[in-house]
Amino acid sequence: MSTQSVHDAALAALLLCEPDAKCQATAALLEAWRAGAAVVSSGADVAVPVVDAGRPARPLLVPPQEVPLRKAGRREGHAALLHAIAHIEFNAINLALDCVYRFRALPADFHEGWLVVAAEEASHFRLVRARLRALGCDYGDFPAHNGLWEMACKTADDALARMALVPRVLEARGLDATPPIMAKLRAVGDADSVAVLEIILRDEIGHVALGDRWFRVLCAERGLEPEATYLQLIDDFGAPRPRPPLHIEARRAAGFSAAELVRLSGKVQE
Repeated sequence: MSTQSVHDAALAALLLCEPDAKCQATAALLEAWRAGAAVVSSGADVAVPVVDAGRPARPLLVPPQEVPLRKAGRREGHAALLHAIAHIEFNAINLALDCVYRFRALPADFHEGWLVVAAEEASHFRLVRARLRALGCDYGDFPAHNGLWEMACKTADDALARMALVPRVLEARGLDATPPIMAKLRAVGDADSVAVLEIILRDEIGHVALGDRWFRVLCAERGLEPEATYLQLIDDFGAPRPRPPLHIEARRAAGFSAAELVRLSGKVQE
């Protein structure tokens, strides 16, 4: 059986622009890994960021403050809310693939974990896109911002910073945001989208937990205290601090300690 570098294959999937092709390639890569047809290649991490990750020509990317706010009670606002979730899930595919491509000095179970995450994010994207289409819209119909990928580029040269600031900061914000979004969708009678978000929330706890696990492993290797290091990295990179209400149960399940959550809540910026 011939084998391929899992890193090269992850980069190839990462650079695909067409969403269905990216989702298919991501699922196929996980299958190849499980079949032993994709393997870790020994070598150093790749420090140079992939500035232009594969994405379709639309949506139009604008600064975060220029993404218009719309009320979910109206059809356009309802669709825009789902579109924002689809955009996060699409970016999350690229984020997971980038971990596999980039941090090749880490062991095989690191890569397997992020391959599973990438495949789950692809499934999430397809589920949310189906809900968008049910409303007569599609991915790309609304503007979006590139904050997730910008943070990936900023942390390209350090696995510890990546684990801290993407899973434990940006993706953990999704744990907090999802219950209020579900409440908005229930209020407009969209039970099907609520069911999709229940799946996403369940899986995202695992994704944040994977980042938490490797963040703590890397801190231990470098002799760093994890929770103090986390706060320092947030400050060093200008990452957003959590805003209440925090989803305490989900964050605890994802690896945040009770003391850390008290500290984070106490440092919320108004």
